[in-house]
Amino acid sequence: MARKPKSRPNRRPPARGAAPSGSNRDRIIEAFMALLADGPIEQIELTEVASRAGVSLSDLRGEFGSTLAILAAHIKDIDRAVLAGGDADMADETPRERLFDVLMRRLELLAPHKEAARSLMRSARRNPGLALALNGLTVRSQQWMLTAAGIGASGPRGMVRAQGLALMFANVLRIWVDDDEDQAKTLAALDRELARGQRLVGLIDDLCAIPARVCEFARRAREPRRRGRGQRAAA
Repeated sequence: MARKPKSRPNRRPPARGAAPSGSNRDRIIEAFMALLADGPIEQIELTEVASRAGVSLSDLRGEFGSTLAILAAHIKDIDRAVLAGGDADMADETPRERLFDVLMRRLELLAPHKEAARSLMRSARRNPGLALALNGLTVRSQQWMLTAAGIGASGPRGMVRAQGLALMFANVLRIWVDDDEDQAKTLAALDRELARGQRLVGLIDDLCAIPARVCEFARRAREPRRRGRGQRAAA
């Protein structure tokens, strides 16, 4: 059942056109996200990013090699903020509740960049190469979200979970970008997707256990033959 997340301080985006502040890296990311909110990523020129951030092209190149690298840095910053905002009170909750809380924190942090997210989703729908690159970034990010929720994210099973969560979260984002301020539709969508994902994870766990069971069966089948050879050799 969807629940209202705990209230947290509002994070408002900087005023459009405000002078960037902070390190070169931060100013570049801020400028890029503002440009992304105004137009598709494939039309953003690095010269535009440098100009809006108030840095030279040399400084921009020193920090990033492409617009996709800037986007990856933004995603990493969101990851770090989510991980830093963990709630100790959630430790005794179920994995599903912990993951719900983690993903709601992520949505709160993404709120100032909703227009940029909308623009990126539109571009990904018409550009398969971009969609594939974004999927790689998202899967890596969702591995950290699973880890933050105390859910295993390593090995083949963890990769499958992260990929499933990436697809699930993309479905939620499609609702979120057009949702009202109370986020009622987003909460319902997230709860629904987590329920679906929970059933899928159970199936995946069963499927991943099959090879181990087969190997164990084969090992036990070979054991009598090995003992028989050993006894004949001793005789």
